Amino acid sequence: MIIVNMNYKLIVFLLMLTIVVACKKEDTYLYEVNNVSVQQNGSVKNNVKNTTEFISIAYADLFGTTISQSDLLVLNTVYNAFGDQKMIEDRIILNFIEKPGSVIPATPSVSGDTIQFVINTYKKLYNREPNAIEKYYFKEAIRTNAAITPLMVYYALMTADEYRFY
Repeated sequence: MIIVNMNYKLIVFLLMLTIVVACKKEDTYLYEVNNVSVQQNGSVKNNVKNTTEFISIAYADLFGTTISQSDLLVLNTVYNAFGDQKMIEDRIILNFIEKPGSVIPATPSVSGDTIQFVINTYKKLYNREPNAIEKYYFKEAIRTNAAITPLMVYYALMTADEYRFY
């Protein structure tokens, strides 16, 4: 009986030893995944527009023509003389938008095809197509709030940081 009991103990011990040795956790995992760039084409803009470029491009975007040298000189002087650059940019854009002759779509044309308005505006101002989130945000904002006009959309996009870069 002692011999049989010893055999069971030996078998149990060997079985436990086999389980302990066989069950070893791997320390490293190797996933062979290719690197993927997750950015939209044209969204990487590293160069800041200088004052003359900013004023000239903003004027051309809103009026479809070049700004006169005298107007550019005056605005450039005011821009450089003022301490708060963001505030003067804001005032220049607001002045251009409210000036008669600016080429901004009318509200009824926006209501009909909001997505196309957003796409066209992004292409015109940012030289790229809006991503899905940007399309959805502007579509919903325009659809749910009748007070949002094309002037406001242009103002928002032209005073954003991305507009300052190319």
